[in-house]
Amino acid sequence: MALNTPRGSERTLGQLVSDASADLSNIVKGEIDLAKIEIKADVQKAGKGGGMLAAAGVVALFFVGFLLTALAWAISEVLDWPNWAGFLIVAGILALVAGILALVGIKSIKKVKGKPVKTIDNAQKTVAAIKPAK
Repeated sequence: MALNTPRGSERTLGQLVSDASADLSNIVKGEIDLAKIEIKADVQKAGKGGGMLAAAGVVALFFVGFLLTALAWAISEVLDWPNWAGFLIVAGILALVAGILALVGIKSIKKVKGKPVKTIDNAQKTVAAIKPAK
């Protein structure tokens, strides 16, 4: 019963609708607040995870650099060549890999159509089906 309603009297339909509307509004606001809290916690976890992944990427880059340096030294030791030759061989291998990746990437980019062909076709068919025949 509403506080402003005299005891023993019945509430009008308007009052009931008003109270129901207010209650529904409060429930929706509460759910939105709860969703905000949950999303904020998830975003914080995702941010920490993203930071850790970024740090792992940096460490992995250093790892690759040290690995390539070790490979260059190993080549020069095994072949009994000067150090610069081992580094030159590793640089040549890296250039070859980069070139292959670039060619594959260019080929993949050339396949991009730039527009959603199937969606446009489907939309045109839908419009044609909805339009009355003349």
